[in-house]
Amino acid sequence: MKKQLFALLFALVPFSVLAAPGAGLPYSMTPDLEDEASIQRGMRLFTNYCMGCHSLEFQRFARVAEDFGMPKDLVEENLIFSPELAFNDQMQIAMNSGDAENWFGAPPPDLSLEARLRGPDWIYSYLLTFYKDPSTTTGVNNEVFPLVAMPNVLEPLQGVQEKVCAETDRPMEGAELDPLTGKYQSCDVLKVTSPGSMEPDEFQEAVYDLTNFLAYVGEPSKLQAQAIGPRVLIFIVIFGVIAYLLKREYWRDIH
Repeated sequence: MKKQLFALLFALVPFSVLAAPGAGLPYSMTPDLEDEASIQRGMRLFTNYCMGCHSLEFQRFARVAEDFGMPKDLVEENLIFSPELAFNDQMQIAMNSGDAENWFGAPPPDLSLEARLRGPDWIYSYLLTFYKDPSTTTGVNNEVFPLVAMPNVLEPLQGVQEKVCAETDRPMEGAELDPLTGKYQSCDVLKVTSPGSMEPDEFQEAVYDLTNFLAYVGEPSKLQAQAIGPRVLIFIVIFGVIAYLLKREYWRDIH
């Protein structure tokens, strides 16, 4: 009996498996799927700056609108730019995969499951660490994904970021510690040298919104699961108590 009770209690304990931040990533973020405004801003950024090349084949415009209270006419006017797409369609792109392979060497990947594959911290760090590199074909490089083939599509917002020599509180590869100031001297510090349309803090918030949106796209049902989960656990607890009392009543005469 003790073993059975222990097994029941063990099954009722909710466990949250949290992915640890990736080793060596310069930034981290915690998705907030209950922040409707953030998801809406993130979707706007994705459709304006990313959806020219990257699709979300497992996501529909209508599903996002339903989950986050977005009117149909607002979505159709501001977030659907292709005449071939409708409100209930999947978020696909018009670019042909064969043409994309000829132009870029490989077709840009679908990003529906990118947050689940790499994690939100990776996406967040990736989008924040593009920097100018004249030696590459696109003229940019990336700290998280060296020799990346993708251009910095968010450069109009962020501005031109370059590697400069400066002091930093964070130990970096090749950095030397100054014993007098307690800071590290490094020539690999990323700094915006030509401002974009956003201030650094504003741009970082925009990247958070975009990453938050991709985190939602990776698991849209998570919102429903979080809402239903507590009620399911309460039901299991009540049912377990009733089942135990019923079992004890049935076996009373035998014992």
